[in-house]
Amino acid sequence: MKDRRWDVRSGSRPVVRLADLAQLVRAPAALSVPGDILAGAAAAGRPLSGPTLGAMGSSVCLYWSGMALNDYADATIDAVERPERPVPSGRVPRSTALAVAGALTAAGLGLAAASGGRRGLLAALPLTGVIWAYDLKLKATPAGAAAMASARTLDVLAGALAAAGPGGTGRALLRGAAPAALVGAHTYTLSALSRHEISGAPARVPASTLAAATTTALATALPAVRTAIASARAGAAAPSPGRTAATQRYLGSHPTTRSAVTRAAVVGAGALAYLGTYGTAQLRALREPSGENVRRAVGAGILGFLPLQTALTARSGATAAAAALGVAHPLARRLARRVSPT
Repeated sequence: MKDRRWDVRSGSRPVVRLADLAQLVRAPAALSVPGDILAGAAAAGRPLSGPTLGAMGSSVCLYWSGMALNDYADATIDAVERPERPVPSGRVPRSTALAVAGALTAAGLGLAAASGGRRGLLAALPLTGVIWAYDLKLKATPAGAAAMASARTLDVLAGALAAAGPGGTGRALLRGAAPAALVGAHTYTLSALSRHEISGAPARVPASTLAAATTTALATALPAVRTAIASARAGAAAPSPGRTAATQRYLGSHPTTRSAVTRAAVVGAGALAYLGTYGTAQLRALREPSGENVRRAVGAGILGFLPLQTALTARSGATAAAAALGVAHPLARRLARRVSPT
């Protein structure tokens, strides 16, 4: 079946295919974005609401705008290093990439304002500023990795703000700080690796990012495991009429214990999936730090946001929402075989 085409002709400009636009914005990689909002909103106590869904749509638009802006800004470099990308290959004019970035930025800010009002803009405007500053100025500087990490950190905090009740902005931001920091830490390792996608990396780079990713997974999972253990002990110690002591000690005999154990199981599964994909790819890059292996690790890290977000969302108590988010991970991996997330 022939690709559908979207006519963006002006004079003699060529037709731009929808498939090329999807590659320009790395469309499937946007599946890694709603989880930021969900993790922040769950930490603030309201994982699903109208403002939360609006913030998800806004963040997806801003993510896509950043991808298009990246290819606009890197057109000269990509002509040498990534000639297969839409802009240097001529499939998408550079001016179109900039227009797409501007339109998606406007859409993202509009959605933020429509769904969250001034509070929505309070979250979206700094995120927009960081995205544009990163793509146009900071990417190739020593501040590049920190800028990218701050963008994903702000995205999680946008979710916390979207879930905040009246007068609860400060409390929501405080609750969202821990998941925001962990997502930011993951993003930093990803940005550090991405600097070596073409020529390969010294072995110390994947070694350090693998250590950081392992620390991130442990910091995500351990609080839920500790809570489950404490709940089990409390459930075993609490008296219960009509139950024998042996039954009382059984983990499933206390409703609170069952909830905590279920939560810990979902968190642990997310953390293991995170390490099983991103960690394995980094280990491969550590053994042979070629450009190809580093690129694969970066791709795995982009998709690795999903299991990490699943674990963070479940840790805040939203296990059903976390499980739904976890289902998106294998879907994103399949789509990534068609459109590269890097």
